[in-house]
Amino acid sequence: MLLAGCEETATKQVRVQAPAAAPSPLPAVDAKTASLPLATGPADLTTLSGDVRPQVDVVIQKAQQSFDAGQNEYKTGDLDQARTDFDKALEIIQTSGIPTDSDSKLSKLFDQINDTIHMYELASEQAPKEVESETPSEPAPIDEIADLTLPAGDPRLAAKAEKELISVPHDLPLTVNDPVLQYLSFFTTTRGRAIVEHGLQRAGQYGPMIQRVLKEEGVPQDLIYLAQAESAFQPQAVSKAGARGIWQFMPYRGEEYELERTYWIDDRSDPEKATRAAAHHMRDLYQMFGDWYLVMAAYNSGPLNVSRAIERTGYADYWELKRLKALPRETENYVPIIIALALVAKDPALYGVHVEPAKPPQIETIKLEHPADLHLVADATGTDIDDLRLLNPQLLRNVTPNDPNFELKMPAGTTDKLEENIHQVPEDKWTTWRLHSMEDGESLSDVAKKYRVTVSAIEAANHLDPHANLPAGFLLNVPTVPVTVHLEHYRVQRGDTLEGIADRYDVTVAELRRWNHITSAHVSRGARLRIYAGGEPDHTARAVPRSSKAPAKTAQTNATPAKPEKTAAEIHRVKPGETLYSIAKQYGITVAALRQSNPFLSDRSLQAGDTLNVQR
Repeated sequence: MLLAGCEETATKQVRVQAPAAAPSPLPAVDAKTASLPLATGPADLTTLSGDVRPQVDVVIQKAQQSFDAGQNEYKTGDLDQARTDFDKALEIIQTSGIPTDSDSKLSKLFDQINDTIHMYELASEQAPKEVESETPSEPAPIDEIADLTLPAGDPRLAAKAEKELISVPHDLPLTVNDPVLQYLSFFTTTRGRAIVEHGLQRAGQYGPMIQRVLKEEGVPQDLIYLAQAESAFQPQAVSKAGARGIWQFMPYRGEEYELERTYWIDDRSDPEKATRAAAHHMRDLYQMFGDWYLVMAAYNSGPLNVSRAIERTGYADYWELKRLKALPRETENYVPIIIALALVAKDPALYGVHVEPAKPPQIETIKLEHPADLHLVADATGTDIDDLRLLNPQLLRNVTPNDPNFELKMPAGTTDKLEENIHQVPEDKWTTWRLHSMEDGESLSDVAKKYRVTVSAIEAANHLDPHANLPAGFLLNVPTVPVTVHLEHYRVQRGDTLEGIADRYDVTVAELRRWNHITSAHVSRGARLRIYAGGEPDHTARAVPRSSKAPAKTAQTNATPAKPEKTAAEIHRVKPGETLYSIAKQYGITVAALRQSNPFLSDRSLQAGDTLNVQR
């Protein structure tokens, strides 16, 4: 029943092509040959002609490249490299000899880099810790059943099992004794049957592949039931000891059999790679012990434990070692569990087990030359992201590794669509941007609200005219960025409700409750709430970095709308040599907040003698 079917695969190679039109292209400048003379004064270089403008653009271009690289590294979790790239971007500007306030484009980029660094540091210090870093794991079934103390087995099952041994094929020595009968009886109880049925259902998905690999490696195919005992065929199963995957490899053992572990992937959760490694390991153990029961015991507790037990007792026989209690308790139960599972799996109906095995997935594989977020892959193909995670359980994060040889598994028939649509997004944005298919009646404002970005950002990323009307099905680039969170403190006032406060700060009531340990339906007047403006990081809808300005929404209550606690307003007169970043740092605010309080800065660069309104 479990062995029918096959896994069909095909592999494609995606060659990255430059997009037809990249957002906001920089002027064509030969960065290798242009020199960077010292600027001679504070004049706005955007008004100058000749050699000066291209040379400033070289600085902007090189700094922007390092800044973009830093943002991508931050998204993929390489924080050290991100800091290096951000510092490099600042260094390019600061060592160019061109005053940052002498050119509006350069000044804007310089402030943007510094503001981003500040917000990332703020998010690191103050944001909630529930940041997605790994895909969810499942408990390993072996932890639940190996330490059970069971009553004597039902003797009526012994006759059934012995009769079954005569009628079903098997390539492992199967026996029925008291320890096996105990587990055989357990697997006919409600609790035990659920464990068996869960494993047999998933065996339909992975069984054909496992049987093929075990056959190719020349080991008994009935060793598949070892995987059922260990994990119930759950690729993301993790034991209390830290073993992972269908075959429950510990890290050191996985490394011994070339199962790679990096920030992005863990090959112990790759069903086929782990199966082949397990087959190699068991073949090596058989060369050591020459007995498959001892192989299973050594697989569980390690070959050294089994070797020492044999040396202490003089018995190279699993059942004798079990009788003499020469093995760890879990290992004493391990072999009987596998034998009992094999007996039930070979004739489920005989033991009252009824299950419909899952079908093996029909898949294609594709190689991407750049890291890509699974959300973007799902957008480009119309695939459910949960399906992508199930097909690629070795991915620890929702991003493919920076490895052109990595093969991403896709549902059959989707790779052509991926190859066609993903090139609409610049390859350096594959980890940060999304694709969105327009629906009937949907506006750009609706899309911007869904992804928490601005309409103008969407228009720029797609080279759209303002107020463009787009047909249903139009595929939009959505320039999302990693979420950063700004901590606000709010004093609850008369008439406030949790719903009104949540709406004011664009968060959910559930988040308010969790951040402030609120269990009742109401919040007391005068209570001081911690609010992470923008909510917790959400990789399915990333928010733009927020400034420290007050949220735009107003809570609707029967009383006068509540206001955040008043902030202190100060006046700052700009001195020669000061920048927006140095001033913002002096007052402990962001550059974005400074611009917000001083609208004139959107039209020109900062100048000595300017009077700034500082809100903090």
